[in-house]
Amino acid sequence: MADISAPPVIPPLAAPPLSADPSQASQPIIAPVPVDTVADIEPAAPAEPEHVSETLYIQNLNEKIQIPVMKASLRGLFKSYGEVLDVVAHANLRMRGQAFVSFASVDAAQKALKEVRGFPLYSKPMQISFARTRSDAVVKKIDPTSFDAHKKRRDEHKKATRYTNPIKAKFRQKRLAAELDGAAAAPGTRRPHVMMPDEYLPPNKILFLQNLPETVTKDQLMALFSQYPNLHEVRLIPTKKDIAFVEYLDEGSATVAKDALHNYKLDGENKIKITFARK
Repeated sequence: MADISAPPVIPPLAAPPLSADPSQASQPIIAPVPVDTVADIEPAAPAEPEHVSETLYIQNLNEKIQIPVMKASLRGLFKSYGEVLDVVAHANLRMRGQAFVSFASVDAAQKALKEVRGFPLYSKPMQISFARTRSDAVVKKIDPTSFDAHKKRRDEHKKATRYTNPIKAKFRQKRLAAELDGAAAAPGTRRPHVMMPDEYLPPNKILFLQNLPETVTKDQLMALFSQYPNLHEVRLIPTKKDIAFVEYLDEGSATVAKDALHNYKLDGENKIKITFARK
């Protein structure tokens, strides 16, 4: 007969499985908390749309290139992307190395910016962005009735920034000093006239050639300069055979020829000096 007073036999508990990582053996298991992906995740802020314009602002242009040549080069480069309304560039210090190219549409400007940005024009990669305001050419094309109001706003902005722009202030000081210097001259006396060197004469459509071989002929010069478009006339000076004048139909064509043939050795020895003619 069985002994009913003996305690019941309780089977031992099964040991938990060993973890492959001993450091994790004593850590409690935490059940994942469900996340409402719609309500609990904060959406990212939308990116601000990029400002676009019909006009491109171009920087880092080669300052050694003559302005008419640079403008013609920019127009030729960008016209394949759409109608180019205007190209603005100036030789003054404030605008040196910069230009604005205006298209008839925003789409053309966007495509040109995307494909031409960084292009090495005259060995310098162009930095291109959208202009902050519309150009005169764009306003005249898109909304001619608003041009007067546009011009008024532009003039007011110029007046408002005239005395805060440090570069403009510097030039005003130079001009004032020059005017004071001129006023200090004795009454009735004329200040000596200083002639500008040939190399710094402003561009025009007539070129002045110096240091020509005395045996040069008009046909030789015609053949040389007709390589460049819009040649109009070659004029030799009978009493001074080492100089001549070459005239083109426009200033830009003359500039291209000047830059290409300056210091050219017509006789294989002496370099031709080419400058713009004095007006």
